[in-house]
Amino acid sequence: MKTRFTLPIILGILSLLLTGSCVSRKKMAYFQNMEELKANIDASKSALKIQPNDLLTITVSAANMEAVQPFNLPVTSAPRMGEPGSVTGNMQLQSYLVDSDGNIEFPVLGTVHVAGLTRQQLVEKLKKEIAAYVQDPIVNIKIINFQVTVLGEVNRPGTFTVPDERLSLTKALGLAGDLTIYGRRDNVMILRETGETKEYKYVDLTDSDFLNSPYYYLQQNDVVYVEPNKAQLQGASYNRNAQVYISIASVLISLIIVITR
Repeated sequence: MKTRFTLPIILGILSLLLTGSCVSRKKMAYFQNMEELKANIDASKSALKIQPNDLLTITVSAANMEAVQPFNLPVTSAPRMGEPGSVTGNMQLQSYLVDSDGNIEFPVLGTVHVAGLTRQQLVEKLKKEIAAYVQDPIVNIKIINFQVTVLGEVNRPGTFTVPDERLSLTKALGLAGDLTIYGRRDNVMILRETGETKEYKYVDLTDSDFLNSPYYYLQQNDVVYVEPNKAQLQGASYNRNAQVYISIASVLISLIIVITR
């Protein structure tokens, strides 16, 4: 009887272990319950606001380009390596650094307070002030150092600088190579600085309702942290010699099977 049932019992145990390790779709799939979603995101609330230490490029143009020249910073030439032994110039716009008080020093206008404004609000503010000197000015503004950090159970953790001021959480995770199989999709944390305080929020990626969250669109310097799931935490707690013990156990099981035949 011993010879007859030893191998089936071992195979049965292995089968139970494999079955128990299966992960349900509910824990892994994104955007569940999409049919119940009624997206109504207020664009004004999700718009990025300028804050200290932001770098801005601001260009002013008009029908009379000579009239707006005093309102533009000079274009500089940044060195760039060309052919071996030679250096060429790469023309680029100078940027405005928002100081700790939320101000920039703008040509002709002097000190301009910009912190707390969206890009479009600052465009309208500058157009109104420049209009006192130039007819129908056109103002273009870009935030050139917008960045977020993605940490934890993602394939490519790191800090990402993007040229787009409207960066969604899903796009940021895409830049980081998506979550690993060990990342918790139902408990992704976003850490955000608001002035002198910090706040955080947990987002459930498996529930499509997070698309309506004020944290769906990220802000400057947000940190996204993907927590490891229980399987990864348990795996991290294993003894570093666990694989050796598993190998020994496998050999012993094989010997038992041979002996009992």
